[in-house]
Amino acid sequence: MFAPEWRCYRSSNCVPRRGAAGVERMKLRVRAAKLSGSVTIPASKSHTIRAVAIASLAKGTSRILAPLDSEDTFAAVDTYRAAGARIDTGSGVWTVRGTGGDIRTPAQAVDVRNSGTTLNMALGSFALMASGRATLTGDEQIQRRPSGPLAKSLCDLGAKVKSVKGNGCAPFEVEGRLRGGKTSIEAVSSQFVSSLLVNAPLGQGDSRVAVPLLNEAPYVWMTLAWLKERGIKVAHKEDLSEFEIAGGQAYGGFEKRIPADFSSATFFLAAGALGGNSVTLIGLDMNDTQGDKAVVEYLERMGAKVEFAGADIVVKGDNLVGCEIDLNATPDALPMMAVLGCFAKGQTRLVNVPQARIKETDRIAVMASELSKMGGRARELPDGLVVEEGPLHGAEVDSRGDHRIAMALAVAGTAAKGETVIHRAEAMAVTFPAFVESMKGIGARITVEDQEAR
Repeated sequence: MFAPEWRCYRSSNCVPRRGAAGVERMKLRVRAAKLSGSVTIPASKSHTIRAVAIASLAKGTSRILAPLDSEDTFAAVDTYRAAGARIDTGSGVWTVRGTGGDIRTPAQAVDVRNSGTTLNMALGSFALMASGRATLTGDEQIQRRPSGPLAKSLCDLGAKVKSVKGNGCAPFEVEGRLRGGKTSIEAVSSQFVSSLLVNAPLGQGDSRVAVPLLNEAPYVWMTLAWLKERGIKVAHKEDLSEFEIAGGQAYGGFEKRIPADFSSATFFLAAGALGGNSVTLIGLDMNDTQGDKAVVEYLERMGAKVEFAGADIVVKGDNLVGCEIDLNATPDALPMMAVLGCFAKGQTRLVNVPQARIKETDRIAVMASELSKMGGRARELPDGLVVEEGPLHGAEVDSRGDHRIAMALAVAGTAAKGETVIHRAEAMAVTFPAFVESMKGIGARITVEDQEAR
């Protein structure tokens, strides 16, 4: 039996859950290697969490096929169980008996762990409670990530949502019930709008939502696609600056297969683009709503060779050339694209992505810092990075507990001279528990070591 702070995700290379604050559970040792072969990309985190939330709000039973087994998605499962949903996470199929919108008042504080998507989605869901109060909290990173604009909009629409510390971050106290009305929200995170779109249809009255600022628009289009499939009525302007949401609606049970995750695929797409490599990614759907499929275009612009073979994508390394890339719609790609910039001729500018500073870490500052330890030349902009061409060498680096930074630095290590040691690599379990196993499958020289507090 595993100790409570560990959870295995049916992987032969199980990644430990993060432990107590300041405790490092895992580090990676990575050496240079040519990468070739194929990798099957895991299911989308964003789609899986939307599936859990909507199935939990629905009347009847839903079946989620091929969901992502990861730290973040299990955080969503546990959160919606606390809301009253009955969820069986069987292998390959999750069965959800929904609440029909009758959200239960939890007996104790609900811990979303490291999942910002779960926190924001659940703030709206617990605002549907007919009575009582819920407290939502999370780990240290979550307690630094702002959700104040969403809390204010939920209050505008009839709920009572308060940041316990008064700083716009978790813990939050939530009381219902959403009645509808008007609100305006600056969506520095698209998750704020997605939460309103998923939950407001179950409110008592109609809602009108103005969105004068929206980052990461593709994630809102993803949410709208989910609502359309479920028959939910939402009218909106084409530029997503205003929404009209009919109240008194209901979700029905459904069955849906979760597509592969382009955010996770980013690391392997980029790995294939490094000189001399050739990587085939299996199971990606370029017709899906995920914004990070744009990474394929970014690589082509930088000179990588990209071939499509049905649902497979083959990326081969070539002479990369720097360019300017607007990452507003794809902030999760910033760490990996910053690494690629080190191997691209000239200068690479990653711009218009200020929200990267309020993810699990300040990804702009952290990538500039950690790449510099490897000999990289990355300069911070207020809204991005400027990366100059230059070889990387092995070094001791720190993911700062950010899963996407850990994985980006691991790929960097495969193209750097010498050995790279990545601390706090257990963060990979948030979205990609089998990352190390998948990297080894294409030839990466990676070893995993348990690690205690330093």
